[in-house]
Amino acid sequence: METEWPGRWDHIQKILLRTGPFAHPSFEPSPDVLSFLKETCKILVIGAGGLGCELLKDLALMGFRDIHVIDMDTIDVSNLNRQFLFRAKDVGKAKADVAASFINTRSDYNVTLTSQVNFPLCTIAHTPRLPEHCIEFVRILLWPKEEPFGAGIAIDGDDPNHIKWILEKSQERASQYNISGVNYRLTQGVVKRIMPAVASTNAVISVYAIRFSCCLPLNNYMNFNDTKGVYTYTFEAEKSEGCLACSDRPQVLNFTETDKLQDIINHLQENATYQMKSPGVTTSMDGKNKTLYMQTVKSIEEKTRENLKKSLKELGLMDKQELYVADVTTPNTLTFQLQLGTKMENS
Repeated sequence: METEWPGRWDHIQKILLRTGPFAHPSFEPSPDVLSFLKETCKILVIGAGGLGCELLKDLALMGFRDIHVIDMDTIDVSNLNRQFLFRAKDVGKAKADVAASFINTRSDYNVTLTSQVNFPLCTIAHTPRLPEHCIEFVRILLWPKEEPFGAGIAIDGDDPNHIKWILEKSQERASQYNISGVNYRLTQGVVKRIMPAVASTNAVISVYAIRFSCCLPLNNYMNFNDTKGVYTYTFEAEKSEGCLACSDRPQVLNFTETDKLQDIINHLQENATYQMKSPGVTTSMDGKNKTLYMQTVKSIEEKTRENLKKSLKELGLMDKQELYVADVTTPNTLTFQLQLGTKMENS
């Protein structure tokens, strides 16, 4: 098949020879980029399944010529409904070989897009030949006639009772015409249009995967104001290194060896940053967890109450030791690091 013709690269040139508002910051438009795509660039696609088939098609249509695909699996009948590079004659063959062959031998012809397949009503009602005909008969004709779950109740493809009723009626219809193959999975697939939905979802996901590799998505947040004209502004919400909710860095607690555990509890409750209500404090000593104080569990509170009067030295706490604090005000346990100094230093 001829691989070059007038205008072959016109659309790609519009992307590669000029920049745009959504282009990646590191992108520099140049004829060299097109030359790299055509002559040098190598693409490796790992997996030729549902998404892999779509990606191979997208990459080939975008102009990439040196595409490699790896897949250790073979083609199964169940793959044919969503992995469009394969046909029934390919069952049992290696996915990678068939996918590569299909892309290399694709025909150059105009494609006609057809709508969702609907069976003729006369076939469904009078001469059913397929299990799908029986299911469609129940879905289209029998359901509105019998209204099995009440007047005006539409079919819910996610309701097992609805699917079960349609299945039973479809099997009765199929037995009248000696048709086999009506089962729960097929019934749900016909009612919910699962097969075309899966293929369409794979196609959309593959396009988005390529899209986000070509340009940056909108940064985090956008403000929109139309009270006086239209005003928009986007900004990136940066992560705070000291965030109590998501930071992995321990918070520092400055105390002395003579300070009591009660002083730490008071600090956690009164400090404007923490504002805890009933903090429970644990630590790790000699590789074992040790509960210093826990107010929320009555039996543990009684056993650890005396620790409140003890100094940090008496409790065996040392400089740089980590304390783990749980409280109702935060969903996660917070990690603190003791920084023990003198009264003069902390003042």
